[in-house]
Amino acid sequence: MLLSHIFLAVQYLELLPQVLLLLLVIILIVFIWLQVRYGKQLKSELQLLEKVGKHNIEYEFVLGAMRLSIWHFDVKTGTFTFEQDFREKGNKYFANVDGMSVNESVSALDPRDEEHVGKSLSDLIEGRTDNYHEIYRVKVPYNDSVYWEESYATIAERDTDGKPVKIVGTTMRIDDRKAMEEALVQARNRAEESDRLKTSFIANISHEIRTPLNAIVGFTSVLPDIEDAAERQSLLDLIHENTQKLLRIVDDVVNISKIESGKEELVMTTFDLNLLLDQYVSRYQKDLNAEVQMTTVLPMDSLVITTDYSRLEEILKHLLSNAVKFTQQGVVEVGYHKPADGRVVIWVRDTGKGIAEENQERVFERFFKVDEFIPGAGLGLSICRVMAYSLGGNVTVESKLGEGSKFIVEIPIQ
Repeated sequence: MLLSHIFLAVQYLELLPQVLLLLLVIILIVFIWLQVRYGKQLKSELQLLEKVGKHNIEYEFVLGAMRLSIWHFDVKTGTFTFEQDFREKGNKYFANVDGMSVNESVSALDPRDEEHVGKSLSDLIEGRTDNYHEIYRVKVPYNDSVYWEESYATIAERDTDGKPVKIVGTTMRIDDRKAMEEALVQARNRAEESDRLKTSFIANISHEIRTPLNAIVGFTSVLPDIEDAAERQSLLDLIHENTQKLLRIVDDVVNISKIESGKEELVMTTFDLNLLLDQYVSRYQKDLNAEVQMTTVLPMDSLVITTDYSRLEEILKHLLSNAVKFTQQGVVEVGYHKPADGRVVIWVRDTGKGIAEENQERVFERFFKVDEFIPGAGLGLSICRVMAYSLGGNVTVESKLGEGSKFIVEIPIQ
């Protein structure tokens, strides 16, 4: 009996390595299976992490490209926080509303926008609306300027009663867009003004041309029937006078068109201003009323200047012509002040009827006439200002109604 037990024990001992080997193989198989399973799970998690990282990069790229900022508003604490801010700052100021309340953030806006922006935010925070969209101006604290922003927001989280708990929003700076809108508005206004001026120009120029033209046609048609030499000469003088008027109107229109289109370049000439003024005073002496004197005020014996001679001559011609035309008694005075800072001031003063204050700037408009009964197309002063601008200067007027006017020309003289 004992021997049989010993024999069985010996057999079991012989089988033990095989059993252990089998257990070891099973354990290895289970370990390998677990490793494969864990590897697949790890790979899946890595792919998910990579996707999240890629999503964040794309998310930030989109925000950066659109120059957006992302912010949250915690209704419980009543404060704003920024998650990311991709607005283009440059050297401009951006209001940092991190940790600010609604009232504090709204007070940073331009006063013109405070009320409507504050009301829209309050409606969203209190749940009266689901969405928020506002365009507003933000004050720059260190100067008087403003910049434009546009914001969108919506309710991101509500409590069990449906009340807003968290609000998420975006803000972007839109200065470029507002500048473009303003440019489009100005372009439209210019186009409308240009159309209005074109219509006004055609109406006025038609009237101005028709007046002397009717006289020329009318007097010419009756001229063959006139036998009296004196009467015939009178008609010829009237025809000649109206021909000259018609020619002046056409010349004035051509001059304005050439200068404004830039087709006529400056021709700089050096000459003595004293000689030019004396020449024009002599030319208009014969047109003066008997009760009017024309004098010059020349503070220097000679003043040699360099500018466009023909344009300055044209300015003086129109100013002196108007002074003579509107002055029935008193004096017409022409002169200049000593040059300063490379510029000279020339003036023409008269003791005529003067210009009312409300019309002193309008006299430089085309076809504007203070007195419709005085001959002229109303282009002379407009031409003076256009020509002065082309020389780098300006023409202004000082006047009192009933006391006379003083037209002042300031131009550079190199």
